[in-house]
This record gives sequence, C-alpha cells and structure tokens, in this order.
Amino acid sequence: MDKRTNNSKKIKTYHFLPYKYNRHLLFDIGRIETLENYVLDDSLHQLSFYEIIFIEEGTGTLSIGDKTISLSKESIVFTSPGQTRRWAIEKDITGYVLFFEKDFLDLFFFDNLFLYRFQFFHQYIQPPALKPDEYFFNQCLHLIQTITREFSCLLHDSDHLIRALLYQLLITINRLYSKTYNLQDNGVIHSDFQKFKLLLEKEYTMNHNISSYTKLLNISPKTLNRLCKQYSGLSAQQMIHQKLISEIKKELILKKSAKEITYAFGFSDPSNFNRFFKRNTGLTPQQFQKEV
Repeated sequence: MDKRTNNSKKIKTYHFLPYKYNRHLLFDIGRIETLENYVLDDSLHQLSFYEIIFIEEGTGTLSIGDKTISLSKESIVFTSPGQTRRWAIEKDITGYVLFFEKDFLDLFFFDNLFLYRFQFFHQYIQPPALKPDEYFFNQCLHLIQTITREFSCLLHDSDHLIRALLYQLLITINRLYSKTYNLQDNGVIHSDFQKFKLLLEKEYTMNHNISSYTKLLNISPKTLNRLCKQYSGLSAQQMIHQKLISEIKKELILKKSAKEITYAFGFSDPSNFNRFFKRNTGLTPQQFQKEV
C-alpha cells in the first residue's frame, strides 16, 4: 500500500498499488500479520479502496467512523473508501485481508452502482462487521485460499478467475449480512435508492437538501423518502445529515476551524454551521474537538 499524508491537516490515506505484481491488477490479498504497518495502524487513517478483513485469531477493537467494532476469532470486518478508522489491538490479530479498487468489478460489469448492491459497504445504520458461525467462516476461508493459490502463479486470465471468486465471496457474505441484520435482499433494492446513495457520496458538500437530489434523480421527494425509509430506516434528509455529520467530524478531528468547514461544506456562515452540528450531535463543534 502507498501511504500519503500530504500535510498535517489531512488524514493519512492508504492508496492502492495497481502494479505491485508487474501488471495492472486492481485486487490484492495477504495475511494480516505480514501487513501490520498497514492493516493494524493505530493512528487515524482512511483507505481509498474497499477492504474485507477475516480474523482467525486475536482481539481488540476497530473504530470505523462513529462505530466501534469488537474484534474476535472468526469475525469479518468491511471498510469502504473514505471511512476513517483506528485500530486498538489487545491480542495479536491473524487472518486474511483482501482489498480492491472499485473499478475491479464496476468496469467489468459496466455498472457504477455494482458495489452499492452489497449491504455491508456504504452502510448507514448497521455495523460494518459480521460474526458468523464456524462453518460459514470456513466456507469463506476456502474461497480466500483458492484466490491465494491463484496469486502464487498469476496467468494471463487470472484476473477473470479472481474476479469470479471475489463475486462469489461477496454474494455469499451479503446473504448472511442481510439475514443477520434483517435487511431487504439486495437483489430487489430499487435502483433509485442505489443512485441516491452514489449521488450522496459525491454531492454532500454542496447539496444539503432533499430537493437537490430529487431533481438530479427526477423523482418526487415523497418517492425518495419512501425508498430511503424502506431500505435504510431513515428519511432521505436524515441520510443526508448523517453523511454530512460523519464527514464534518473527520475535519474537526483534524482541528479544522468552523470557518474552514463552513466554506468547505457549503454552509452560509459559521453560526449556521454551528447550529446544524449541535442540532444533530448535541455538541458544539468546539465541544466535540475537546472530547476526541
């Protein structure tokens, strides 16, 4: 992984290395214990790619955004691009980590919403983690070990086999994740809701109101609210606010001022920003900075 910090006011970001194997490959896999400087980083950081961690042994916590995940034997953790996280290890973690760029799957399936169909990525309510039974975890390990063997001797068509195995793994996990958290089957999630989630990732700094998104989606506010309630349990405006608060907290952790955040996130003035933050968190921005 390529680590870039750029300056003291930016969160450390790990970027994917597509030519690690002397060919363009947007997927990688490894043992956690051999990647400890990257996987187990106890400073605040984020990834520019997708990652799934399979923990065989060890304990501790992993903070992802506002959620703190308890780590234990036979658990699975998911990280989406841009999510801030921090490890706190109690007992040495061992297992596998696989990571990939969005385009590894999106371009092949000609679908820029492809990864939004999996419930464990870009999740707004449920924790980005699973604690399956031993049988299920071993099923996952079997697929991972098959991918690892393919990596030991890459051939001209290895990309396709790895992609097929990854797709099988994602679907298998998604079924259990949906069942565990009582979520609607991803296969029947309305495309307008998936498009809204994708737009929200891109537009949240400037578009704070539901009307902006309904115009871009060409649907009514009533329809968008119904879809958001159906698939996330939140209204569209609540999802917008939750995304804003999550990203603003990143900036406050980096000691950005209210004035800087006001400008970056499209608020009319610092007092308006302060009111928005306190209304949604119960704290002023200054109080939040003192607590973290």
